[in-house]
Amino acid sequence: MPSSGHHPLLLLLLLLLAVAPPLPSTAAVGVTWGFASSHPLPAAQVVRGLLLPNSVPRVRLAAASSDALSALAGTGVAVTVGVPNELLRPLAASTKAAAAWVHDNVTRYASGVRFEYIAVGDEPFLQSHGQHFQPFVVRAAENIQRALVDAKLSSKMKVVVPCSADTYQNASTLPSKATFRPDVNKTMADLLSFLANNSSPFMVELSPFLSFQQNKNMSLDYYIFQLLSHPVKDGQNKYDNYFDASIDALVTALSKAGLGDMDIIVGRAGWPTDGAVNATPAIAQSFMTGLVNHLAKKSRTPLRPKVRPIETYLFSLLDEDQRSTASGGYERHYGIFTFDGQAKYYVNIGQGSKALNNAPDVDYLPSKWCVVDNNKDLSNVSSSLSAACSNGDCSALSPGGSCSGLGWPGNVSYAFNNYYQQRDQSEESCNFNGLGLITTVDPSVDNCLFPLAIRTSAAPSLQPILAVAMLRLLILWFCIHIL
Repeated sequence: MPSSGHHPLLLLLLLLLAVAPPLPSTAAVGVTWGFASSHPLPAAQVVRGLLLPNSVPRVRLAAASSDALSALAGTGVAVTVGVPNELLRPLAASTKAAAAWVHDNVTRYASGVRFEYIAVGDEPFLQSHGQHFQPFVVRAAENIQRALVDAKLSSKMKVVVPCSADTYQNASTLPSKATFRPDVNKTMADLLSFLANNSSPFMVELSPFLSFQQNKNMSLDYYIFQLLSHPVKDGQNKYDNYFDASIDALVTALSKAGLGDMDIIVGRAGWPTDGAVNATPAIAQSFMTGLVNHLAKKSRTPLRPKVRPIETYLFSLLDEDQRSTASGGYERHYGIFTFDGQAKYYVNIGQGSKALNNAPDVDYLPSKWCVVDNNKDLSNVSSSLSAACSNGDCSALSPGGSCSGLGWPGNVSYAFNNYYQQRDQSEESCNFNGLGLITTVDPSVDNCLFPLAIRTSAAPSLQPILAVAMLRLLILWFCIHIL
């Protein structure tokens, strides 16, 4: 029989393991999950086919999708649920509206969903928004917090407000020069007071690709964690990557507001794979793997040498072809996975060194595409091209995009097909004044893929989610103020 005694070497090994620092992990890393897609995967398929097989520990929902929350129940995945900007005004105007929102989107699922945060607003202080949302942010957050207290849920989750990096950054790239913008100072003081009083962290949204486009004097290596021989010097501090500099810029702004020790969450950080020059899967992989590896290191930023952001969310899980392109067409290509759940590159989102698991059993529409009929007179095809792109997604045709090299009339075919797929391959959507032609031969060329839509009957989409929420809040407002 084997001896029941413990070998001295085994005891020593167990002792070393007990006192050794934890191995680097992605426990503080999550992914964002948006719903601005014309043909989103069903929520249950995203959870069971992507999040769980890839061991994703936490997810941030752009909005409160009942399908997504139901699918996440019982999984143990930590959840941050978003409140879209469009709901800020009604939630700020009425505590009853906030209570109704919490009941419908939190209390109802609290027994099965592991909520961590309620993210009030979606970059409401973005400079391009002006004053459109700013007056309602803090009151909406306060009302949500009060509703959580009344529902006896405030000890289980916290309220945060996602703030864009331009809330505090200025023209300088030096962190020591950062301060909150003058036009948000008063609101920011109120927000910081609210966060401090409730022991909530400051959530910042980082947009490294946009910053890279705007700062032509900074190298690509600086943004994608490639060590520099000449780091950026800021007094005695040195920065060899955009991420650390951005965190310390925020720390500087918080310090100037008297809250330099406030915890920080990075609510988004990602790199697009299409729709612009330098938006490629290879560069996105360099950024994402660089970020995850950087977060796993013991080293921190110069201003916070012992503390890193308590959580960081990779942006984003899936491509979204309905996102605004105000900043550029690349906004629709931030997904680690394509819209149909196929990995574009490797990054450790929880699965470790293994390749990412793709979504299984995707229910595609029939293998049909819409292309331009080269046998027709195409002298007036430009108006049809414009109409297709105005109502579809032609971002891959942008300079530097994966389909920018198609030329004419290949680019017309791409636009026609995108419109055709977005409209579920209806025959009339491939008419284009008689210039469209339906084919069963895949017209994809090299890296330029002509998409094939998926069935969407059970999939959550942002517009219906917003519509239902707005309708409920409007009815409640009417009952309170009119009846």
